[in-house]
Amino acid sequence: MENPYGLPDDMRAEIGRIAAAAALNRYPDPAAGRLKQRLRDAMAVPAGLDLLLGNGSDEIIQMLALAVARPGAVLLAVEPSFVMFRMIATIAGLRYVGVPLTCDFQLDGPRLADAIVEQRPALTFIAYPNNPTGNLFDADAISRVIERSEGVVVVDEAYHAFAGKSFLPRVLEHPNLLVMRTLSKLGLAGLRLGVLFGHPHWITELDKLRLPYNIGVLAQAIAEYVLGRVDVLEDQAGAIRRERARLFARLASLPGVHPFPSDANFVLFRVTDADAIFDRLRARRILIKNVSGAHPMLRDCLRVTVGSPEENDRFMVALQASLPVAA
Repeated sequence: MENPYGLPDDMRAEIGRIAAAAALNRYPDPAAGRLKQRLRDAMAVPAGLDLLLGNGSDEIIQMLALAVARPGAVLLAVEPSFVMFRMIATIAGLRYVGVPLTCDFQLDGPRLADAIVEQRPALTFIAYPNNPTGNLFDADAISRVIERSEGVVVVDEAYHAFAGKSFLPRVLEHPNLLVMRTLSKLGLAGLRLGVLFGHPHWITELDKLRLPYNIGVLAQAIAEYVLGRVDVLEDQAGAIRRERARLFARLASLPGVHPFPSDANFVLFRVTDADAIFDRLRARRILIKNVSGAHPMLRDCLRVTVGSPEENDRFMVALQASLPVAA
């Protein structure tokens, strides 16, 4: 689920100059002050909120899990969703509770409400848009989860650039709400840079769990520069959104293929015998994600990243050739 587009030549040349001038013999700024200010400007962070940086979102999820870990503590998430929520809960010694989505991949309000009352989760994650389903949940339903929860609720906005909706402005309204984003989907996956937004009292405490120098010299310098040209990343995100619409329409036109609406940079779709079709695609040198075995609700589902127009065309040709003849 990476951005398929490289940076323009002039930006690549400038990154080369930045890398050549970087003080690689010195430790990085542990506070990453200049980068944080650039993130504030590029992401229009409301005044009064603070930032925590991580080596990708995974490190931030781990810091959050460690912060609340105690005997009997619960990490709650919906299912199917991002697999790292469960994995990191297990590593941190938290009890993981997954609440199934409805059959159309929406939040199940009554079941969530019951789980919050019964489990009293210390930490709740909701991906917005969700991965691997790609959809945005109802914002009012998420707000009710936040209001009912005694613990921390984290809205994971890894795919914000492709959705256009955000809970970031609402953090000021909810003392237990944090919002997490990443630069990976925007086109900087190689830098491994995640960011958490929240009230200063949360960020101050969470920062005590951050390993020193977790964001390196090059990552800070390059991200700071590229975020100064955030218009380039936004244009690429726009191109991905347009290709997403085209790809969805083509998938929907194929007999035996059922794509699910997506607000992310990928499309989940259901076929007959996903394992066989996945193998046929791979034999044609097309690699997508087989999520059929990840959760019962994802039976016979595959997930494809929205690539460039040429990549999407190659995928569609290979998919059509891989479908059963009867379809």
